[in-house]
Amino acid sequence: MSGTTGTWPLVRLALRRDRVILPIWIVVLSVIPGSTVSAYEKLYPTVAAKASLNAGTGSNPSVAVLYGPAFDLSTPGGWSAWRYGSFLALFIALFAIFTVTRHTRAEEDSGRLELLGSAVVGRYAALTAGVIVAGASSLLIGVLIAAGMTGAGLPIAGAFTMGLTIAGTGLVFTAIAGVTAQLTEYSRSANGLATTVLGVAFLLRALGDSTPSASWVSWLSPLAWPQQAKPFVADDWWVFLLAVGAAIAVASIAYQLVPRRDIGAGLFASRPGPATAAKSLSSPLGLAWRLQRGSLLGWTVAVVVMGAMFGAIADGIGGLVGDSEQVKQIMERMGGTQGLVDAYLSAIVGLFGMLSAVYAVQAGLRTRSEETATHAESVLATGVSRIRWAGSHLVFAIVGPAVLLAASGLAAGLAHGLRSGDLGHQLTHTLAAAMAQLPAVWVVAGIAALLYGIWPALAVAGSWTVVAVSVLLALYGPVIGLTQAVLDVSPFVHVPKLQPGTTFTATPLLWLTGVALVAVVAGLTTFRRRDIG
Repeated sequence: MSGTTGTWPLVRLALRRDRVILPIWIVVLSVIPGSTVSAYEKLYPTVAAKASLNAGTGSNPSVAVLYGPAFDLSTPGGWSAWRYGSFLALFIALFAIFTVTRHTRAEEDSGRLELLGSAVVGRYAALTAGVIVAGASSLLIGVLIAAGMTGAGLPIAGAFTMGLTIAGTGLVFTAIAGVTAQLTEYSRSANGLATTVLGVAFLLRALGDSTPSASWVSWLSPLAWPQQAKPFVADDWWVFLLAVGAAIAVASIAYQLVPRRDIGAGLFASRPGPATAAKSLSSPLGLAWRLQRGSLLGWTVAVVVMGAMFGAIADGIGGLVGDSEQVKQIMERMGGTQGLVDAYLSAIVGLFGMLSAVYAVQAGLRTRSEETATHAESVLATGVSRIRWAGSHLVFAIVGPAVLLAASGLAAGLAHGLRSGDLGHQLTHTLAAAMAQLPAVWVVAGIAALLYGIWPALAVAGSWTVVAVSVLLALYGPVIGLTQAVLDVSPFVHVPKLQPGTTFTATPLLWLTGVALVAVVAGLTTFRRRDIG
């Protein structure tokens, strides 16, 4: 029997299991670039406006941290590649990581892979199937991006350079996820390692793109390659071949690691626990803390680093084409109304709100992973009620985002306040703006809790779909001109902007909190009445 025997049946199984979430990822990531081309002419209707944008943005390090280098913003294609290239690369990397882990390490966690392995299934079949699904989907996304931009009237060469290099980023992180799936014993740890690599790649891209003297650093990050290919400018399509080569090299490492471990185990062996359990483990909350603390600590460190970095460069945004109303308009569309610096800070705390929503769903779905692993039955067989058990994990989905937003707001406000010489005001102002994102995050967490209670089989796919739709609508909806009724689907659209010159109203925050509360109560109630497992 070959090591890849049974690969195609596993591919068909993966496609069937992902028949809902996979098309959503592909469609959403594919349609964004082509649908935004028309927005360029509306934002920058004159030659002078385009020249002003190109002159100021191309040399501004604060903007480069967010969007990457601006090689040529005088054309719709160059603007679209700059505006969306880095974010699309980030999202396709997350898609690849989650897909590979779900069909490799998560299958081992649940015991399904061991059951399948007892049949005619080769040792490499599961990894190969996961790589095929994630890699082929990434390539399809790239081709559809190119087709959409070509259909919008942009040059074919630039469209395919952009589409294929974004797909190349997906291929690289498909391989990286394949490696992390071999290293650890649990899917959460595998996802955590892979996203840590993604975070390092983001920081390398931000450092290289914002520091002209160290621009070579960007080439160390796969997230930077789609823009370093200079779509619609130089069309260096060979960067895609670089990504393919890197993906093959990293994937070969994954295949070398597969036979070096047992099914269900990771290359990094789990440490044996103490002979006597800690007293804190006598309660559901103590157990939840033991399971969740590593993830919360890792996320907190990450947002503090990012907050300090973004806050430190906030002053530089003020020099962005000072008199260009068009540039101000695009920054304001990201989440501000008064001044470029305030708009920039508002956009930054908005991004931290979206990141906190990702953590909230991850923390809330721990109940689902504990249930599928049959750990929940062991706990519930004691005197612990269902509400206490599920509620102990929901505490981290509710309180955890508050910790992340407070940490990121404090870090960004402190860094910006020290640079601007107005520490007291900037610290409190940025912290308040960050905490205002919390009710929107709670809505996402509440929907995840509701899905887990009502339809547990759809909880994982449905919750991540809610996160993706909410984030993408908030980021790209205003730019592509979606109607307000569509934008209102995202809870982040309703968060008031805490900036000078704006009137703060607590009504949207109260409504968001109310919606979240209803969703959580409904989720716990339905969970209490359904069967476990």
